[in-house]
Amino acid sequence: MQISARSDYALRAMLVLADRVPEWVSVTDLAQNQQLPRPFLEQILGELRRARLVRSQRGARGGYTIEGTADSISLGSIIRVVEGTLTEVRGRLPGDLAYTGPAALLPQIMLAVDASVRSVLDDTTLADVINGTLPAHVQSLLAAG
Repeated sequence: MQISARSDYALRAMLVLADRVPEWVSVTDLAQNQQLPRPFLEQILGELRRARLVRSQRGARGGYTIEGTADSISLGSIIRVVEGTLTEVRGRLPGDLAYTGPAALLPQIMLAVDASVRSVLDDTTLADVINGTLPAHVQSLLAAG
């Protein structure tokens, strides 16, 4: 699995916002804090706002803050907003694949990969990352290394 720059930037921005609640954080501050390109970050924040994961406020004391709480926003939900899906094979969902012969089992393997990715990203919240308290099954994956 490859994590795009779009997903990486969205996750990093959301973590900063969650860590700084109840502050309003400017785009400039976010971009500088994580060394992100401001124009690209503005596009991503617009998508996150339309998906109601962040709120924005104009003015001198304005900026962005998360919508809801850090323990209610999963990493998977953020990636889905900016990417659409978590796992694809050549632009198709793993469940849409059908191969024959010796490759016939490959779609099921890709479905298992998708389930594994969803398990990690959907069960891990912004609060988990900020607090360093990852879900037990994620910790066991890390320990298995």
